[in-house]
Amino acid sequence: MAHVTGEVLARAEAELGRPVVLTWRYPIGPAEMEMVVSSTRGQRRLHDVTLFIFNPAGQLALIRKHNYPPGIWRAPGGGVAPGEELAAGAAREAWEETGLKVRITRYLLRVHVTFTCGEREQPWTTHVLLAEADGEPTVRDPKEISAVAWGSLTDLCGPIADAMLATPRGLFTYRAALHRTVAKLLNVI
Repeated sequence: MAHVTGEVLARAEAELGRPVVLTWRYPIGPAEMEMVVSSTRGQRRLHDVTLFIFNPAGQLALIRKHNYPPGIWRAPGGGVAPGEELAAGAAREAWEETGLKVRITRYLLRVHVTFTCGEREQPWTTHVLLAEADGEPTVRDPKEISAVAWGSLTDLCGPIADAMLATPRGLFTYRAALHRTVAKLLNVI
C-alpha cells in the first residue's frame, strides 16, 4: 500500500486546494535509477513532498546536500510516513531539513513522473506544497544536509538551474524543470 493514499490526497485537497496535475517523463542515469528504486524498496514510497517555504520578506528556504556540485541548491523535501497526513509530513520534513516550523498554505502542484533508464521505468509522484515560516533556517541533520539558506525563486530558476543543467544528472534536470514550473505558477517568471 502506498503511503500517500487517495484518502490522504482528498483530505489534503480539501484543506489546501486542488493542485495543478502534470505528467512527465525524465531520463536519468543508472546510478540515479538505483537510488530512486532503492528508496521504494521495503517502504513502497513512490513519492516526495517538495516545499517552497517563504519568509515574510519573500525569501525562499533552500538546501544543499553534501554530494551536490558547487552552485546547486534546491527546495527542501522528503517523504510522508505511513499513516501521516500530507501537510503533517511536509511540515515534519521542513523541520528536519531546515529547522523551520512552517505553516502549510497551499497544495500547488502534483507531478506524476516516470523516470527512465534504458528499458527500466520507475513511476514517482512529487507533491509540491507552499509554506510560510519565520526565523532563520538551520542545519538540523548534518549527515544529510550540508547547508540551508534563504534564497529566491529567481536564483533557483536562473544560476542554480544553470548549474543543475550543466551536470549530467537527470534528477537535477527534473528538479530544474520542477522549480521553473512552480515559478511560472506563482507568476515569478
